[in-house]
Amino acid sequence: MSALRPGPRGAAVSVRSVNYATSPLLASKTPPWRSRFLVALVGVGFTALLARAAYVQIIGTDFFQQQGEKRYVHTLQMPASRGRILDRNGALLATSVAAPSVWAIPKDFEASPAQKAQLAKLLGMGVSDLDKRLAENNNFVWLRRQLDDETWEQIKALNLKGVHQVSEFKRRYPEGEAAAHVVGFTGMEQTGQEGIELAFQRELQGKNGSREVVKDRLGRVIEDVGQQLDPVNGRDIALSIDAKVQFFAYQRIRDAVVDNKAKAGSVVVIDVQTGEVLALANYPSYDPGDRSKLTGNQLRNRALTDTFEPGSTMKPFIIGQSLETGRVRPDTPVVTGPGTLVVSGTAIRDAHPHPVLTVSEVIQKSSNIGSARLAMQMPPKEMWELYSSVGFGQKPQLKFPGAVTGRLRPWKSWKPIEQATMAYGYGLSASLLQIAQAYTAFARDGEVIPVSMFKQDAPQPGTRVFKVQTAQQVRKMLQLVTAPGGTAPQAQVIGYSTGGKSGTAHKQEGRGYASNKYRSWFVGLAPVDKPRVIVAVMVDEPTNGQYFGGAVAGPVFSQVVQQTLRLKGVEPDLDVKTQIVTKAVPAEPESF
Repeated sequence: MSALRPGPRGAAVSVRSVNYATSPLLASKTPPWRSRFLVALVGVGFTALLARAAYVQIIGTDFFQQQGEKRYVHTLQMPASRGRILDRNGALLATSVAAPSVWAIPKDFEASPAQKAQLAKLLGMGVSDLDKRLAENNNFVWLRRQLDDETWEQIKALNLKGVHQVSEFKRRYPEGEAAAHVVGFTGMEQTGQEGIELAFQRELQGKNGSREVVKDRLGRVIEDVGQQLDPVNGRDIALSIDAKVQFFAYQRIRDAVVDNKAKAGSVVVIDVQTGEVLALANYPSYDPGDRSKLTGNQLRNRALTDTFEPGSTMKPFIIGQSLETGRVRPDTPVVTGPGTLVVSGTAIRDAHPHPVLTVSEVIQKSSNIGSARLAMQMPPKEMWELYSSVGFGQKPQLKFPGAVTGRLRPWKSWKPIEQATMAYGYGLSASLLQIAQAYTAFARDGEVIPVSMFKQDAPQPGTRVFKVQTAQQVRKMLQLVTAPGGTAPQAQVIGYSTGGKSGTAHKQEGRGYASNKYRSWFVGLAPVDKPRVIVAVMVDEPTNGQYFGGAVAGPVFSQVVQQTLRLKGVEPDLDVKTQIVTKAVPAEPESF
């Protein structure tokens, strides 16, 4: 069979056709198994596809949906605002404010050498440190968290690709170092590290919320999906602290430490009516908002965590117990001459010997011998129970981290000389807060009340230690301490009657005592007839020529009491015009 096709210049060309029916290749027989195998392969493939589709659509639906969502749906945390810490009058001690945090996607980061240098400078790091930070992860790195707004605006102006910002909460502390040991601070993740921030972490932190969003490849939010869970902000905490009293107390203890070239100092102010702590300050201190140079010495809350032998501040308790049991009266004479008392081969001495002192004068002159003689009339168990009843050797029931127990050994192990020295504060230890609380026994007419760091209208039930008459008698003796002839005339306050007890003690060093290292303190109350505040002051290692408690700690007591009573609106109980100011009168030498 042939056909014609056009040739050059229109000439017809004959083409020979192929007879497919007679082709040897097509005429060969195909084995039946081959066609069946191909059909089977197609069937198996189709069945596998059906099975896979059924698995994806029915069995593994949740898994594949989750995997798909991971690629385009993101969960954004909605941080809760941390609760505020307030003083008793609502003044801010700690609050959270929005602060920009800068992050980067290193694989997208582009910057010229000059821009990179400027960015590193704004972030407070070197260029090499920035490069190291960017090399940590290709997808996400923090560059600097919680910057100030001005710095972020400067970074934003660089217009760098791959650099982004997110808003976080940053803690602010308006009172700074004055209230640092009370408030404490949080870490970068808003977790409490010290003070009230740590003690009430659960209440302050709140509960974060979340929202699900769809993001594009550049990380931009396209739309919200799912249900939004709103954050629950933390609860505010109202303290008993008065910010004004706290600030003034901090200034005075700071000045005392500096003026006396001392190692450290602390002051505690307690409201007698309620047991509330109005101020608790230490120096050295720190700024909780800037802890870049924080040291352990600055961090110590000495008023609560440091214990020391309380020295002569213990004498009023021995006098009170002697009056309570009827062993003596305020005018009972006590032999204190010739200035030395030997107990079990150890000599007890007075700094200024007196042949005979009345019980009241034992307090006024701070006689070690007089206190020891009165204490030796008591069975050891009675003296131990007295000290325990006012809180020594017991941890304060205070919701605050770091409050210590102090040391008061069991009475059965006491030796006679130990009982004698514990009468004037050697052989036991306590914190400044414990001593201040113990003095509520005198300020509250014989009742020791719990102290609190939180605002309250009335005190918790207390423990009666002395009769009302006994407490009032001791208060009159404490008033003699700040009068002419006492050990602390510098603790007087213009317009208000004051009473208290000075203390001076050698510091322990190894197994003995350092001959030239002292702790000086004064603990007292005002006004005497109706006490409103107790103020306890401690100065550690004064080295500027004075070390007696009346001279070193007494002036701090005077200044803090006057300021506090005025702020509380307490009427003066002394005629200022006729009051004899005795701060310039020489003090009686303190026995220690």
